[in-house]
Amino acid sequence: MNQMPPPAAFEKPRPAAAAEHWPVGHPQVKLGRVGVLLLNLGTPDATDYWSMRRYLKEFLSDRRVIEVSRLVWWPLLNGIILTTRPSRKGRDYDTIWNKERNEGPLKTITRSQAEKLAAVFQRDDRIVVDWGMRYANPSTESRILALQEQGCDRILLVPMYPHYAAATTATAADQAFRALMKMRWQPYVRVAPAWADEPVYIDALAASIRTHLKTLDFEPEVLMATFHGMPMKYLLKGDPYHCQCLKTGRLLREALGWPKERYRVTFQSRFGNDPWLQPYTDVTVEELAKQGVKSLAMVAPGFTADCLETLEELDVENREIFLHNGGEKFAYVPCLNDSDEGLRVIEHVVRRELMGWL
Repeated sequence: MNQMPPPAAFEKPRPAAAAEHWPVGHPQVKLGRVGVLLLNLGTPDATDYWSMRRYLKEFLSDRRVIEVSRLVWWPLLNGIILTTRPSRKGRDYDTIWNKERNEGPLKTITRSQAEKLAAVFQRDDRIVVDWGMRYANPSTESRILALQEQGCDRILLVPMYPHYAAATTATAADQAFRALMKMRWQPYVRVAPAWADEPVYIDALAASIRTHLKTLDFEPEVLMATFHGMPMKYLLKGDPYHCQCLKTGRLLREALGWPKERYRVTFQSRFGNDPWLQPYTDVTVEELAKQGVKSLAMVAPGFTADCLETLEELDVENREIFLHNGGEKFAYVPCLNDSDEGLRVIEHVVRRELMGWL
């Protein structure tokens, strides 16, 4: 496994170009630093109707997310979904909202991940770490501009998704490229690839699961690895997401030494009437309970930070489904978040992708 040398081994930062090198009237430009920008999905600015509506409109207007004819989708989105869904989703967000910071947990965790990563590289002032969101705030464009203003003429974009999907990784890159299109002097850019089968990632997941299971007063009969779903037609168009998720699921089971008959890989969060990737998480949870399974543990390896889809959908909705249908013991294993295991994964990806720049 290739590793970059520790920060102490880096050479001293190159000085920015001297002012006398620029023609009279040319704006002074800072150079010589490398930006690392962690990019996650996004979270509403608040849970009220209008904040939720703005967030949902931006999200559901993304052609990467909803690949439906605009003639069909726009009337449905603006006439029905954005009228009824904001209030309901706002109530869901209220149940997980970080009241102390008045923000969603995804924002809290992503900020902490960036701050801890910055601490790792603090002895090399050529490296500037920041974070942003594809939807809502802080916007991707604002953070790219902020990095450039700090002298970053190269930027590593790190979409915080272990598995590539057009609706996540690609749209994060799209948004960054839109910002670059407006710039006179663009920084050089790299996009970090997915890390679905990286040993450091699999080992971190396995360690986190083992640690959490030791805190339980029961041994789960079944361990379920659930990934965010997508419409089946996206897979048939060539999206690699499904295959990458299955590979992570297999490698994780092998790392844990968990028996096949007690392990499930499922897909959650389906939306609309089209068939999505299967088996569905909620349907499988109900079936297991009805078949007599009394204890279940669930982990979401595809999320780098806990959010609505894990804290509310998995730990609340699916817990209720399991217990309502005959299950007795349920546990949700938190995401890697800003834990030591999670930071090791992020640091590994960043060091790997900075090769040749430092």
